[in-house]
Amino acid sequence: MSNISYEVNKGIAVIKFNRPEKLNTLTLQMYEDLGNAFQRAQSDPEVAVCILTGEGQKAFCVGADLTESIPYLNQGHYIDEWDAAHLKHIKMNKPIIGAINGMCMGGGFEIMLGTDIRVASDKAVFALPEVSLGIVPAGGTLVRLARQIPYVRAMELILSGEKIDAQTALDYGILNYVVEPEKVMDKAMEIAEKFLSLSTVAVQTAKEAVMKLREIPLEQAFETEAMLGYKAFTSSDAKEGLDAFYNKRKPDFPSRKW
Repeated sequence: MSNISYEVNKGIAVIKFNRPEKLNTLTLQMYEDLGNAFQRAQSDPEVAVCILTGEGQKAFCVGADLTESIPYLNQGHYIDEWDAAHLKHIKMNKPIIGAINGMCMGGGFEIMLGTDIRVASDKAVFALPEVSLGIVPAGGTLVRLARQIPYVRAMELILSGEKIDAQTALDYGILNYVVEPEKVMDKAMEIAEKFLSLSTVAVQTAKEAVMKLREIPLEQAFETEAMLGYKAFTSSDAKEGLDAFYNKRKPDFPSRKW
């Protein structure tokens, strides 16, 4: 059985780190399987939204299994082999909800930064300890973190390697919600289920646009925004949504498959 589990139920794909006895540390095979799971969800018309979580209460994921990853990299391999697992250079327009149920450190923290909405246990702990090992968090963090939260907060986390608790992560803007441990998946499911009533065309176009537009020049960004907006405005979902609005009924979007 894979240590990355993948289950789909009524439009929601749950992707789970499933190695709790090792705090969900990632083997090389898990990196490959995780990347494949993200790409499988993106290509599946039966999936509207993903939840990423870890098995057990102790850890979401504490990063790479260093007994495998460091020797592997020292053999001349490069970290970009794990890009899909880190949600880098792959198409993923479907929302990903991070359900952080325990320790979230190193590579686990980095993968979390690729999610869109984040719910954490009030017992969760966050850290980027790479500098204490003589390495750096190069799985997306050096790009993402300072773009998601204030620069000074990002630099403190990256350069010090110190731990923060869930409330601090919420205050920094890393998280959306902090709840009791037993309510993490319930809250993640509540958020996911909201997406099921929406137009998947509109939601995915909106995410695609935000990902594309945030780093390109202003005028080019406006042109791309208009192009992506046109894609949504001319869709069957838009026709149905407007008709439902004018006729005061609940829309039945053609893109919904569940």
